[in-house]
Amino acid sequence: MELDYTYWQEKDGWYLGYLNAYPDHWTQGASIGELEDMLRDLYELAQEENPQAIPARHSGTLSLA
Repeated sequence: MELDYTYWQEKDGWYLGYLNAYPDHWTQGASIGELEDMLRDLYELAQEENPQAIPARHSGTLSLA
């Protein structure tokens, strides 16, 4: 299973990010690897609390005319 995430690096060097399925739950790490570990932990915690927390994803195309 793969989950998309969004991240950025702060001026102090720390990486902040969140799983796209959980945009209200940010975490941080001193490196990308540590951030990814924290994101895995976040996912596992969410699944323990609510196994159906991540709904089926759909995509579409938006036409800008």
